[in-house]
Amino acid sequence: MVWGAIAYDSQSTLIVMLGTLTGQRYVDDILQPHVGPFLNGLPGAILQQGNTRLHTARVAQDFLRHFQTLPWPARSPDLSPVEYVWDQLKWQMPSCHSVHDLEMAVQDLWAHLPQDNIRCLINSMPDRVAACIAAGGGPTRY
Repeated sequence: MVWGAIAYDSQSTLIVMLGTLTGQRYVDDILQPHVGPFLNGLPGAILQQGNTRLHTARVAQDFLRHFQTLPWPARSPDLSPVEYVWDQLKWQMPSCHSVHDLEMAVQDLWAHLPQDNIRCLINSMPDRVAACIAAGGGPTRY
């Protein structure tokens, strides 16, 4: 699993985790050491995450009660800007012959992700939401 966060003027460290990820491991290995400090460094930040079992696990929700989070309805259209970042990275991924090569490639792509691209994605959110509403929650041109 690969985890990373974006903000208008920054991005988190990219975390690559092997093995099964439980709610507790999500808290211990991602939320506490990475998300907490990342959010604390961004005054007024609001965390947006999806509704995966890891995100909605009681242990994760207990940890996140100290932070402002954006409620995200079940079965909602995927409007999260970071999903578009993941798509960009997938398109740029070279062929890899080992897990190590794959990890190095994704770390390199993440490290060289232009912040202007992230800003453009975040700036496009009002238009994306309006298009989603106009489409009744269905597909949009985005």
